[in-house]
Amino acid sequence: MGIPARMTDTDSHIEQQCQRRGMRMTEQRRVIARVLSESADHPDVEELYRRSVAIDPKISISTVYRTVKLLEDAGIIARHEFGDGRSRYEQVPETHHDHLIDLKTGKVIEFRDEEIERLQEAIARKFGFRLVDHRLELYGVPISEDER
Repeated sequence: MGIPARMTDTDSHIEQQCQRRGMRMTEQRRVIARVLSESADHPDVEELYRRSVAIDPKISISTVYRTVKLLEDAGIIARHEFGDGRSRYEQVPETHHDHLIDLKTGKVIEFRDEEIERLQEAIARKFGFRLVDHRLELYGVPISEDER
């Protein structure tokens, strides 16, 4: 298994999470972790592979799949199914947010709305539950100027 490397200031957030958990970090895993950490979107495995192989041409698609599975199982990244038939990933956020998915472009907008958060809590209480977690995904298409 090997001894985990020491954390440095240049390590990505995901690399640091892996090292805290004592996970072995090969150079290829480091590349994949950095690509994920630097992703502003929610890439699927194919896109992660394209970005990773641009940095290290020796990375295989199977290495990306294995690394993503390892990171997901460790609770370091989250998998999303946004209705396009692809599993997409992001690092587990430090603060909660929800997603609005543009069905025309596939663009994912992250947002947080306190009114929605309060409403979800109230709905859970109404049915006799204490809300411990949730995931909200809204799907839409852009409206025209006349509809605004």
